[in-house]
Amino acid sequence: MLRYLTAGESHGPGLIGVIEGLPSGLRIDADYINVHLGKRKMGYGRGPRMKFEDDKVEILSGIRKGVTIGSPITIYIENKDTKINELHDVTAPRPGHADLAGFLKYNSHDVRDILERASARETAARTALGALARIFLKEFGIEVVSHVVEIGGVSVDEEGIKIQDVFLHVDKSPVRCVSPRAEKKMIGVIEKAIKNKDTIGGAFEVIAVGVPAGLGSHIQWDKRLTGRLAQAVMGVQGVKGVEIGLGFCMEGMFGSQVHDAIYYKKGIGYYRKTNNSGGIEGGMSNGEPIIIRGVMKPIATLMNPLPSVDIKTKKSTTAAVERSDTCVVPSTGIVAEGAVALELAGAFLEKFGGDSIKDIKGNYNNYIKRITNG
Repeated sequence: MLRYLTAGESHGPGLIGVIEGLPSGLRIDADYINVHLGKRKMGYGRGPRMKFEDDKVEILSGIRKGVTIGSPITIYIENKDTKINELHDVTAPRPGHADLAGFLKYNSHDVRDILERASARETAARTALGALARIFLKEFGIEVVSHVVEIGGVSVDEEGIKIQDVFLHVDKSPVRCVSPRAEKKMIGVIEKAIKNKDTIGGAFEVIAVGVPAGLGSHIQWDKRLTGRLAQAVMGVQGVKGVEIGLGFCMEGMFGSQVHDAIYYKKGIGYYRKTNNSGGIEGGMSNGEPIIIRGVMKPIATLMNPLPSVDIKTKKSTTAAVERSDTCVVPSTGIVAEGAVALELAGAFLEKFGGDSIKDIKGNYNNYIKRITNG
C-alpha cells in the first residue's frame, strides 16, 4: 500500500513530504526529482516568487547510498521566503480562494492561517513525491507527461496531435502546448490578462503510457482507477473539473461511436485501434494509454481585486492582494502528472505486491507473459 502526505506553509521554513510503500532496491536520483520541480516553476504567466525559490529536494530518510531501503522516504524543500510570523494579518478574504470557508471552519481571526496552507506552494512537495513514484514506474516502462490543451478559450486541435509529439516537444513551449499556432494565441491571452490585472484559466491533459491492463478494480467503488485518478487530479489546487478519455463529449454520442473495438494478435495480446475510453474500462486500466484532463480555474488573487467583507469590522471592502501568478495552467499540468503517477504507482503495487523491486518485477513479468500469450 502506497501512502503519502505533505506538510508546511507557503511562507514557513519549508515543505515536507513523506511517502511509504515504495519497495527496497529502487535507485533514486535526486537530480531527476529536481528536474520536475524546475518544470513546476516554469510557464508563461508565473509570478515573481518562482524566480527566487530554488526548489531543490533534500532527502532525509528512506534512502541509503542512493537506493531505497523499504522504510518511509522523507523529502524536504526549503523556502527562501520564510517570513510567515512577520507578515501582516489578512482580514479581507478573496473570492474563489479557501480564505472565507477556512476562516469560518477553523474560527480563525486571521485569514493568513488558512491561505498559508491552502496555497499552491504545497504542490512543490507533491511534485517531488510524484517524481519518486515516476522513478518506480519507469522501472516497468510507464511514463507520464502533460500538455496544455486550452488557455482562455484558445484550444488545440487534438486530432492532429500524436502522443510521441507531446513527449518530444512539450518542454520546448513556454505554455507547454505542442501547437505553435495555439501557443502564440495563448501567450496573447495571458498578456492581455496581465495588462488588465486579471487572471486566466484553461485545461491540461495528462497522458500515461505503458500502463498494463488490470490496475484498479471493478469490485468496489473506491477501488476504481477512474475515481482514484479523478480525485488525485481534483485534489490539485484550483482544478474544478476532470474527464477521462472522451469524457463530457460522450453525452451527445451513440455507443457505436464511443466504445473501442477489441482485436487480438498472438505475441501482442488484445489491443484497440481507438482509445475513446482513455485507457480505463470498468474502473480498470485496459492496456491503452491513460488520458485524463483537468480544468484549472483562474487564480483567485487579482491585482484588481473583487468586492469582499472585512472579517473583523464586517464592512464592505476589496479582497486582499497577495503576490501571485496570472496563469498556472502549464505548471498545474506538471503537478497533475505527479498526482497521477502516485495513484498509478499505488495501484501497481496493489496488483503486483512485493517488498523489493526484484520481487515485484518477477510478479509483473509473469503477469505480462500470461496476458500476452494467453
